[in-house]
Amino acid sequence: MASNRPLPLSAVPDDGNTSQTIKAVLGLRGLIIEGALQPGARVLEQMLVDRLGVSRTPARVAMLRVCEEGLLEALPSGGYAVARFSEDDVFDAIAIRGTLEGMAARIAAERGVSPSLLKLMHRCVEELDGVIERLETSTDLTDYVRLNDRFHELLYEAAQSPMLKRSLERLVVLPFAAPNAFVSVTQSDTAAVRAVLVVSQEQHRSIVDAIERREGTRAESITIEHSRSAWKYLRLILNAGNNVLHLPGMNLVVPDKFSGSR
Repeated sequence: MASNRPLPLSAVPDDGNTSQTIKAVLGLRGLIIEGALQPGARVLEQMLVDRLGVSRTPARVAMLRVCEEGLLEALPSGGYAVARFSEDDVFDAIAIRGTLEGMAARIAAERGVSPSLLKLMHRCVEELDGVIERLETSTDLTDYVRLNDRFHELLYEAAQSPMLKRSLERLVVLPFAAPNAFVSVTQSDTAAVRAVLVVSQEQHRSIVDAIERREGTRAESITIEHSRSAWKYLRLILNAGNNVLHLPGMNLVVPDKFSGSR
């Protein structure tokens, strides 16, 4: 699965209308996630033409596509505005991802996974062990982010379900729904963060074990519980105050809509 982080525009080849549309979609997505466009801001076709260097048709298609992804809202009067999300929206997105990933793990266990793919999953878990060990003396989470992405990519591949993979890819465009949503920033409470990631890593190991043993129900339940690690990490971030503002996409979560119900 492609990473949830937008590709740099330089990575998009200039081969006509298709590349213009891709450039517009990635550019608009980046403007929203990085906070250049704030929640509630109206997004105008001409603005995208000027800021992204695309023509009007790709700009129009990009607004429609990004609206379908959930980062824009259609206005009753016509046009689009940057979406707003509540704390409940964030938790619901994480729960939905957990449910879909749980389904992926169950399908993988029931259908069986090739020895070569299982070997890759075991290797990924072993490399994550080394990262967790290094966190005793380091706050650098770069390798954890990379390997955690890799683990989830392998899980989706193991399910052998293009339909399920497409559903997950669509969901994780929302930055707070992605597996690494709350792992890419160093927190002041390093011990608490490491404690969450240690539990998450043991779940990685158990998921692979359940898939290898063809235990579908166990694989599903562990994977769903695994998504709760993101909930715990989110709590740490929200409690950290201003640090939350530095997380990509968290500018879309409007504080006055927080319900505090979780």
